[in-house]
Amino acid sequence: MDILRIIIAILLPPLGVFMQVGFGGAFWLNILLTLCGYIPGIIHAVWVIARR
Repeated sequence: MDILRIIIAILLPPLGVFMQVGFGGAFWLNILLTLCGYIPGIIHAVWVIARR
């Protein structure tokens, strides 16, 4: 299941984080990082998914 979340995180980072943690602080941080730049959003999303 984590492989699917990582693939989704690469395509749409906030969705991958949402699937992992819901509407928590990590989700909103990922939205902000994705808006600032797509690559930071991907890195954060993969990190959140791999950490849990």
